[in-house]
Amino acid sequence: MRFELSQKFYFDAAHTLQRAIETAGSKRIHGHTYNVEVTVAGEQNADSGMVIDLGLLRQEIALVREMLDHHLLDEVPGMGVPTLENLCAFIAQRLNIEPSLLQSVKVWRDGVGDSCTLRLH
Repeated sequence: MRFELSQKFYFDAAHTLQRAIETAGSKRIHGHTYNVEVTVAGEQNADSGMVIDLGLLRQEIALVREMLDHHLLDEVPGMGVPTLENLCAFIAQRLNIEPSLLQSVKVWRDGVGDSCTLRLH
C-alpha cells in the first residue's frame, strides 16, 4: 500500500518583484504570510510502520522555515527571484529527506488567493 502524508507550515516574509504589471506595489518592499504544504508518499517501513517519521519531517521543515521566516526573500541565498515558483523549488531543494519520498511542495497566500504547486513525482 502507498500512503501520502502532508505537513503544513507558514512563514511571514517580505520581497520585491520587477514586473510589467502592478509595478508600483511590486517594486516596493511588501510582505505576505505564506502557507506551505509538503507532501511525501511511499510504502510503510515494515519495522516502523511509517513512510517517514513525521518528527523528522517537522524537524526538516523547521530548518527551512528558519531560512525564510521574517526575512527579505530577495536576500535569501539560493532563492533567486522571490516568486511562488522559486519558493516551491527552494523549499523542495532544502528539505533533507529521501528524494523519492517527496511528492510535492505547495505554497499559497490566502490574502491574495495565489498558489503554486511543484509536483516532483
